[in-house]
Amino acid sequence: MTDITPRTFNSISELTAAIGEDLGYGEWLEVTQDRIDAFADATGDHQWIHVDPERAKNGPFGKTIAHGYLTLSLLPLLAGNIFTVNGPKLVINYGLNKVRFPSPVTVGSRVRANAEIVSIDDSPAGVTMVVRSTVQIDGVEKPACVAETVRVLVY
Repeated sequence: MTDITPRTFNSISELTAAIGEDLGYGEWLEVTQDRIDAFADATGDHQWIHVDPERAKNGPFGKTIAHGYLTLSLLPLLAGNIFTVNGPKLVINYGLNKVRFPSPVTVGSRVRANAEIVSIDDSPAGVTMVVRSTVQIDGVEKPACVAETVRVLVY
């Protein structure tokens, strides 16, 4: 059950008016070894810092860490309940402008994301929306991930 009430946008003008505004945070999610292992299996990236808890105890982080791309791939889950847009027939993930991973996510950490609309531009299908999301690690000053996602809202 979610405690987050998503902000709802009913028009492009409402989205445009919210450019630069921090739209808040989503819910916390614990990053488990099972999730890390499943991501390793899905991508074929079985580097020991991700999947070998015994070896990782003596590694640079003291335990296993999530793949950076796992953290990035969690954005739809972590930020999905921050805001909704009414009206588009569909929303397409178009790409990324910039992604950085300032801090590792160690196994057992809790993460959450916030969202900020960076830009809204007309496109042939509707509008292109750039959203900056920052993935925060509970108790860690630097974020795990800062990413600008590009979405096309098809009308």
